[in-house]
Amino acid sequence: MGSVDFTWLIGGPQGSGVDSGANVFSKVCAEMGYHIFGKREFYSNIKGEHSYFAVRVSDHKIRSNVNDVTLMASFDAETIFRHFDEVASGGGIIYDSDLDKITTDEVHTLDNYFKERLHRELESKNKPFTIAGVLEIAKEKGVHLYPLSFREILSNLAEKTENPKLRGLIRMFNVIAVSLSLGLIKMPLDPLLLSIDSIFSKKPQIAEINKQAANFSYDYAKLNFGAFPYSLTGIEKQHDTILVQGHFGTSIGKMVSGCRFQSYYPITPASDESVYLESNELLEIQNDRPGSTIVIQTEDEISAMGMMIGAALTGTRSSTSTSGPGFALMTEAIGWAGINEVPIVITLYQRSGPSTGLPTRHGQDDLLFAVNAGHGDFPKIVYASGDIEESFYDTGRCFNYADVYQIPVIHMMDKFLSSSVVTCKRFDPKKISIDRGLLLDKIDGEYRRFAFTEDGISPRSKLGLDNGVFWNTGDESDEFGHITEDPQLRIKMMDKRMSRLDLVLERVPQEEQVVSFGIHDITIVSWGSTKGPILDALSMLKKEGIDIGFIQMKLIHPFPAEHVKALLKDVKTIIDIEANHSGQLGKILKQNVTREIDYFILKYTGRGMTSTEIYDSLKKIVENKANKREVLSHGA
Repeated sequence: MGSVDFTWLIGGPQGSGVDSGANVFSKVCAEMGYHIFGKREFYSNIKGEHSYFAVRVSDHKIRSNVNDVTLMASFDAETIFRHFDEVASGGGIIYDSDLDKITTDEVHTLDNYFKERLHRELESKNKPFTIAGVLEIAKEKGVHLYPLSFREILSNLAEKTENPKLRGLIRMFNVIAVSLSLGLIKMPLDPLLLSIDSIFSKKPQIAEINKQAANFSYDYAKLNFGAFPYSLTGIEKQHDTILVQGHFGTSIGKMVSGCRFQSYYPITPASDESVYLESNELLEIQNDRPGSTIVIQTEDEISAMGMMIGAALTGTRSSTSTSGPGFALMTEAIGWAGINEVPIVITLYQRSGPSTGLPTRHGQDDLLFAVNAGHGDFPKIVYASGDIEESFYDTGRCFNYADVYQIPVIHMMDKFLSSSVVTCKRFDPKKISIDRGLLLDKIDGEYRRFAFTEDGISPRSKLGLDNGVFWNTGDESDEFGHITEDPQLRIKMMDKRMSRLDLVLERVPQEEQVVSFGIHDITIVSWGSTKGPILDALSMLKKEGIDIGFIQMKLIHPFPAEHVKALLKDVKTIIDIEANHSGQLGKILKQNVTREIDYFILKYTGRGMTSTEIYDSLKKIVENKANKREVLSHGA
């Protein structure tokens, strides 16, 4: 069998179990040794409207989704209407045959803009505005159709198991869809049953019912469905590979890094991190250090910041997690932490703005906001992770940066990462070290919290430490913390604080500032979650003999201008790839490196980038067929 690259898509109304179905499919494929990249998309009303999950499966490392779908499983009309045209020739659609006659007007969650586009396509091909109509288009393209009645499956299962209640359990449609899919692609049955046991480990009766449905549906597909050109029978499983969800990197990273206090106010998509911490309050790590993290849900983001700062003043490693609208409320307190040299970590899971924007959608809209957050001049670090595995180790770095330089650190994550499910190397806690900087355990003699020192970093007391009395105020202060407006002291204090930005650039290793994946005449600059789709697209181009460079910016503020200048000095064409409208990293690059961006590849629909889209745009640039701004739009 040749190389495996297979994408499975499941969709349905929010609350119908699409996530559970995708998790089962991902677990089974990962257990059989495959690499996984899964991504969830859902509409912003949270409940009721369309939700879908695309899971890409491969026998080699993958970091992104692609445009084409190999197999789609659907038990609702909207999924078929929205995604039928994504299924590639030779692929397949498993669907509920009871939906055939449903028209577009009967699906009330289809917005008018989408319906108009779909109607034009159906009219151009002389097809009715029905499920049968779009499926005819798919079939003519070479897509295999696998119709069956999901309700009939439940009815037959109820009869076979002598359990009449099963007839109405439409919540099980997701398990049926997964099991039909796995039966069609000849995946072994045992991993499916073990996965169901794992997911419902605390509910054995529900697990048993789901296993019965899985068995029945799996056998149905093998007996009743025709041939399908794809099979996934398993490969050798790699050692130390795990399947993780988007927030695992930062949440587990916080436990291992010694974070012992997290405050938060619920907001999409950041809440998952805090909920995970609440659910796993104890984690044993090396050297018998306890892993307890107190998690407090506050009344708003202003309180979350205040409580985090208060905890940090006790010497406790403290953090919060939020998204754009919540971060907007935090900015005044960030300035307070800045003037008082309080080490804090804010994990910023970006989503699409402005205002509420697309609240359950992806975006990299907040880069300039984070760099400029808070009024006045004070030092901060803005640091960006490119994938889930990276975010685990970066979380440890962010806490060390905060403690060593006694400044706020904003750790940039985003919705693309938070909604991803991927296989990666097992996190290694031994690679995370804890550096508390100049945090004092005891003090003899006079203590000055904001003392002038050679490198500008003052020894730090904590609340309750003998002889370590200090004062905090939002006003400018002297070395003890007492308010002052003396002009000469103001100059010295401002210079002392701001000098830390130079220290960061001097002391943070260059490989933690910027990651180079090769420099060529054409080179990409980017940051955050675009990393995965970019690397996959570059691999596709390399197979065609096209080499394009890529530098991933991690330390974005303070910006490592001299290092980036050196990397780009021989580059002829610079391409900026970001998930925002204005190319915000490009603006920062131009400001610091005085180089113009030659091409922008941007996406701001709220959907994550695919490697297919980036590949297509890069190919156009290489062939001199591209616009200066290539705007991507794939995704339902």
